[in-house]
Amino acid sequence: DFYPLGSCTMKYNPKINDKIASSINFSDLHPDQLEVDTQGTLKLMYDLESMLNSITGMKKTTLQPSAGSQGEFVGLLIMKKYHQVKKNKKRFILIPETAHGTNPASVILSGYNVIQVKTDKNGCTDIEDLKEKVNDEVAGMMLTQPNTLGVFERNIVQVSEIIHSIDGLMYMDGANLNALLSISRPADMGFDITHMNLHKTFSTPHGGGGPGAGPIGVVDKLSDFLPVPTIEKNKNKYFLKTETMNSIGRIHSYFGNIGVLIRAYCYIRSLGDEGLAEVSRNAIINANYLKSRLSKYYSIPFFKGTMHEFVISAVNQKNKGLKALDIAKLILDEGYHSPTIYFPTNVPEAMMIEPTETESKETLDKFADFLIYIAKKIDNNLEEFLDSPKSTPVRRLNETKANRELNLSWKDEV
Repeated sequence: DFYPLGSCTMKYNPKINDKIASSINFSDLHPDQLEVDTQGTLKLMYDLESMLNSITGMKKTTLQPSAGSQGEFVGLLIMKKYHQVKKNKKRFILIPETAHGTNPASVILSGYNVIQVKTDKNGCTDIEDLKEKVNDEVAGMMLTQPNTLGVFERNIVQVSEIIHSIDGLMYMDGANLNALLSISRPADMGFDITHMNLHKTFSTPHGGGGPGAGPIGVVDKLSDFLPVPTIEKNKNKYFLKTETMNSIGRIHSYFGNIGVLIRAYCYIRSLGDEGLAEVSRNAIINANYLKSRLSKYYSIPFFKGTMHEFVISAVNQKNKGLKALDIAKLILDEGYHSPTIYFPTNVPEAMMIEPTETESKETLDKFADFLIYIAKKIDNNLEEFLDSPKSTPVRRLNETKANRELNLSWKDEV
């Protein structure tokens, strides 16, 4: 079924990747085995790092982070170590008002404070607001590119120059890398640190709490700060380097979620540069096609610059009695997973839709037709619409009662 979640990409997972990752040649290895016995796996990880470097333009990458959120934390620890070594007195990280919720959480966890930057009328970073909030105590900026509205930050080079002018670092939240593959590289935009959600962009299983993988790539001046061990090559031998002068230390018990890493490796190798570019082009085309079909029936506050996802506002539908939440329940009855709702928070009654590159025009049309049907039939079918979902194992819950009367206990059936 169509899974237009938005931001947390849910895309097709090729079975061949699962088959290779579950091979006993990988699954029966133990991470404490000697390096001489794990040369094949070390080579795969070394090559995957190289491929990710090529895709992002970064100099060196660590595969250790086991989630995007952990990748954020690692990126911020690298940023912090950089400023400590340079004896810079930094206290703040800038983040846009559209940022993922994990961004400010990671900032606080790493010991910095948050300064929020406004969004301009085009859905991009407000340059004037940014200039007002930049000062010598700013350590850097976390920015998603394209941003969480699905809009490409067209002034990204200027934003990077402003941050670099106070010796700050640019961190790219790679949740939306789907739109950039083999088309545009974060390093060329001025980013110093890039995190990549392999469980989103590179077609590895996602959901249910994991597993995930959130590698971090860095430019040359930050290479020494990456967590250990790093995977190195000496002639034809691969080995784990356990010490570097300025490393932030170990952040994973071993070397990363190897099953996810293998799947991502297979995906990249099977597609190649041109195949990856086609992934991004198709994702962009699908999102813009779906947006154009819905634009006559739903408000789309930030219409221009859409890449792989877009955000509609159901504010007009709410005025007729049908909230974004109600529409999400209706979508469940039609056999689709509902998109993300009420985020980003600067769009009222937000619904974030990401069709991904593998969906056919037929699927997109069926989804669009249903949303258009809802918009057209609200006046005559409001009471019926408010009774959804009807086909799911659990019908609509009394959310007010659930919030006020928490029941977190359970018992096994006899």
